[in-house]
Amino acid sequence: MTVNSSLQLKNVRLPAWLLPSNWAHDQGVPITANILIKNGLFDEIVPSHLDSRDSGSSDLDAIDSDKVCDLQGRLVLPSLMDAHTHLDKTFTRHRLGTPEPGLLAAIEAMKKDQSLWNKDDLIQRTDRALLEASNHGVSLLRSHVDWHSDEAPFAWQVLGEQTHNWHNKIRLQRVALVPLPFLSSDTQADNIGKQIKASDDAILGGFIHSSNFNAEAIARLVHTAIKFELDLDLHLDEELNPQAKGLGCLLDILETVQFTGRIICSHVCALSQKDDDEASKLLDRIAKQPITLIALPATNLLLQDAVTNITPRQRGLTLVHEAKARGIPVLFANDNVQDAFCPFGVYDPVDALRLGAYSAQLDRVFDEWSQSICRHDWLDSSSPEFTLIGQAADLTVFNTTSAASWPSNETRLLLKNGQWIEAAQPLSSEHFLVKTPSGDTL
Repeated sequence: MTVNSSLQLKNVRLPAWLLPSNWAHDQGVPITANILIKNGLFDEIVPSHLDSRDSGSSDLDAIDSDKVCDLQGRLVLPSLMDAHTHLDKTFTRHRLGTPEPGLLAAIEAMKKDQSLWNKDDLIQRTDRALLEASNHGVSLLRSHVDWHSDEAPFAWQVLGEQTHNWHNKIRLQRVALVPLPFLSSDTQADNIGKQIKASDDAILGGFIHSSNFNAEAIARLVHTAIKFELDLDLHLDEELNPQAKGLGCLLDILETVQFTGRIICSHVCALSQKDDDEASKLLDRIAKQPITLIALPATNLLLQDAVTNITPRQRGLTLVHEAKARGIPVLFANDNVQDAFCPFGVYDPVDALRLGAYSAQLDRVFDEWSQSICRHDWLDSSSPEFTLIGQAADLTVFNTTSAASWPSNETRLLLKNGQWIEAAQPLSSEHFLVKTPSGDTL
């Protein structure tokens, strides 16, 4: 590919978290950037007010005019990530009747539905989900898969096939969602660990709740991950019980071992019910470990403090502001989509972040919190430190210039490997043209 086939994006509004600390600001707002893309990779990012001669590069001047796109200050993010989903359960709500409210009732409803899970059913539902995610700009999606047997469940195998079927569009990771009773012995834990290690893009997971709490099994889960060099991804304290012991037990164990991978702690709703002193001490301990917290606002809001015909008093969110203040990575994700746990939803991380902004009262959502749906390195220990230069030129362009109100406008255009592609809500080239009252195009 020659320079003439490169692409320059002008006047791009990138989030503050993605820019160098010395990036110029105008009235407290990062100035726009010019991005040079060559051979499908990000090659250069410079402030828009610096022309090619100021930046020491002649390549920007060498690009043909039809390969220059002026985004006029529109908001742009790297490719998106949905860090916590359940593809094996998705799009089943229509066949579940009316489940009782609450987390444990939803678990029972899904167990009954599993009799309908055959290959055609799983392929059809996961294809629909992955297509929807890809069309919204998702390049990495992580799905938990219920693991209720000694051998890999059928859904695990089907999603394994889907990792290959979809690899050109989306990276699909699998987490083995193992109940603690299935970790009752070292032999049983090793058997599961070996199967996960032999699987592509796979992570060891577990469901830790007051209803199944077992400190010995949690320790075995951690030691199995260390033994097989696996990351951990946990459903942890998904409840509003202030006496929940999962997080404290996990930290006790981690403080006696050396864990070199990444540990994901999803939900952690019970942390919001601890008194301030205990919660602060737990957060201080988390900050010393390779832990990322994931908040799942849709299911947190629907399943916690859920009683029929009674208005909920609790939001069920973990302490995202307090975690962020301590430098603990925080992600937002969709979790369940149209199943017993959540009858609503769409595979769009922006939708999850918007709901998080409402429920957790987030500020500077674009400039700060948008990294919670982009940072692969906060999710996956195999991902390098986050950067654009030298990486595939994948971008999500939103049809708005207002960072203050984002994500109120979610209409978007996608760039994949330096090529424009159709999104779920596509923009045509006309969206990038400004017309005067007389009808002239600027």
